[in-house]
Amino acid sequence: MKTKQELNEAHREKRGERHRKGGACGKTNSRIRWLITIFVLALGISAAFSILSQELLSKTTLIGAFAVLLMIIAIGIFFDLLGVAVTAAEETPFHSMAARKVPGGIEGIWLLRNASKVSSVCNDVVGDICGIISGTAAAVIAIEAWNSTQALSQRVIQLLLSALVAALTILGKAFCKQLALDNSTAIVYRTARLIWRCKRILTRKHQRKK
Repeated sequence: MKTKQELNEAHREKRGERHRKGGACGKTNSRIRWLITIFVLALGISAAFSILSQELLSKTTLIGAFAVLLMIIAIGIFFDLLGVAVTAAEETPFHSMAARKVPGGIEGIWLLRNASKVSSVCNDVVGDICGIISGTAAAVIAIEAWNSTQALSQRVIQLLLSALVAALTILGKAFCKQLALDNSTAIVYRTARLIWRCKRILTRKHQRKK
């Protein structure tokens, strides 16, 4: 016969095992939900960027197309900057801001507590999408440049543009990475402040509708 103490210990072990299984199951479900969210988000952003870039490229001059290409590269570099800054910044200044009710303080804490997800969206989703779309845009511009000048072969123009896009992207990300590490708190704060303003505008619009 087991003593009362032994029975209690066995009961606690069973409860602990159930808790561990439940925690593992919860983590697995959370990861699956996050992967689905990333897939849907990537699909939506990619479609939106592709449609917008195609519309702009089809309705602009060759110089305008270069401007669109540079804008796509700049967006990718900016989000890479933000992704690095979020992983490098500390929460402490934002706790102080939130305590003093400084706009953006709470949003900054949220960004830092979800740094891995925010970084994944910025670097992997938006960054990769901008890289793919900038390559596609470069190919479109190469065709337009060849049709306009025919000074070089289409293949040479496309190779030159692809090399230029890659060089600008790498240079921009290399420069902004150190900038993000040195100014992580300021970058996260400005981003948090922008989120706070967007939330405030949406709240006001919702209140007006009511």
